[in-house]
Amino acid sequence: MLNCRVGVDVRTQTFIARPPSEVSHYASDPSNAPAWYRNIRSVEWANEPIVRVGARVAFVARFLGRTLSYTYEITEFEPGVQMVMKTAQGPFPMETVYTWSAISGGTQMQLINRGEPSGFSKLAAPMMSRAMRRANEKDLAALKEILERDSAPRGP
Repeated sequence: MLNCRVGVDVRTQTFIARPPSEVSHYASDPSNAPAWYRNIRSVEWANEPIVRVGARVAFVARFLGRTLSYTYEITEFEPGVQMVMKTAQGPFPMETVYTWSAISGGTQMQLINRGEPSGFSKLAAPMMSRAMRRANEKDLAALKEILERDSAPRGP
């Protein structure tokens, strides 16, 4: 966890009718991010493309009308349970946490984004939090749709 006063702490969650192992396998792979994160334009691994602690991944995203480039490092990873990624770059150091819990024949996935903005970003933190929450809700809905659709029985 970031050891600072958190100016942004956005928590969203969804239920996905798939086991935690399947949800975490797909969601934790940054290569899949452009398929379900509507704001992520590209992903490039800085090292071997294996989801593990220490792996670094560069993202290009579009958020609030701006193009953002940042590199996350995976700092914690327990498949099927939790993944934590952090970036210390730019005016808005961020931590993103995914958690997966087995419930009622599926998975409760929580997505947490938190950070302590500085400069102009600090003034915009309340607006950024609202925009981030809306985006995260849409992203989780897209993830749910992908995983539940892809698990539907196929015809003969």
